Amino acid sequence: MYKVFVDGSAGTTGLRILERLAAREDIQLLTISEEDRKVVEKRAEKINSADLAFLCLPDAAAKEVMPLVDPAVKVLDTSTAHRTNPQWVYGLPELTGKREAIVQSTRVAVPGCYATGFITLAAPLVELGLLTPDYPLVCQGLSGYSGAGKSGIAQYQDPDRDIAFESPRPYALNQGHKHLPEMVAVSGLTRTPLFCPVVDDYYSGMEVTIPLHLDLVGHTGQELAQALADYYAGQPLITVHPLGEAPAFLPANGKADKDDLEIFTTLSADGKRMLLISRFDNLGKGSSGAAIQCMNLMLGTPETLGLDL
Repeated sequence: MYKVFVDGSAGTTGLRILERLAAREDIQLLTISEEDRKVVEKRAEKINSADLAFLCLPDAAAKEVMPLVDPAVKVLDTSTAHRTNPQWVYGLPELTGKREAIVQSTRVAVPGCYATGFITLAAPLVELGLLTPDYPLVCQGLSGYSGAGKSGIAQYQDPDRDIAFESPRPYALNQGHKHLPEMVAVSGLTRTPLFCPVVDDYYSGMEVTIPLHLDLVGHTGQELAQALADYYAGQPLITVHPLGEAPAFLPANGKADKDDLEIFTTLSADGKRMLLISRFDNLGKGSSGAAIQCMNLMLGTPETLGLDL
């Protein structure tokens, strides 16, 4: 039986992780009192009594507690605080070398939701030399409002909400979205992509899209699609559909409540323009599902245990 503590269990990600772990017979969940959960020393004490701890906290709180944590305790941070820190392993097991690194590490940073969608599309192509690191990438992400956190969810579910919440709402228009640093670093890019995230009036589910001009890429759509299929062959949580098999409409909530991710590739009739699309649940492979996957690897349990595929 593994002792696990969730630091910050009141937020959306923390609650979802607790729900998943509550059904596990191999996990003993440690708890903390309401008054102690705001005292960093008490939080650290609880973390140090666990085999593994999740940090489901704002960045500042995640950074605050880490100097007090025993190096032997396994920690999974779901915030953005450590995702580009070279002393932490980036928690996307499907990338080359990451699964083995996660198994051996005591410090793993869980990827951001939009970043997961972008990196699963871009990183393999850069790694394989099919996409240059300075390609002028553009990315659009569409997410349900559950990714906005407790306050955002409350705004969307308020019966007296403003009419603005009934429409898609692009945001981070100044190109300062918090996921951009990990998107650049983990994908091996030298040019920051243009990124337009959009939140819409449905609860969960996400799509991330990258358009490509193939004359600038220097490779055919068939080559890119096959490269992605080969790269993720045999991965239990990522499915790559054959080129051109995307449906006429691709609902962004098609993977809601699931923990896997699927990739679609499409090509224009003249073969000059291509779309790479990843679809998954922002609360699944985009956050708590990814965290559980990494926990399984760190504890040596089956990788997909407790996940909904």
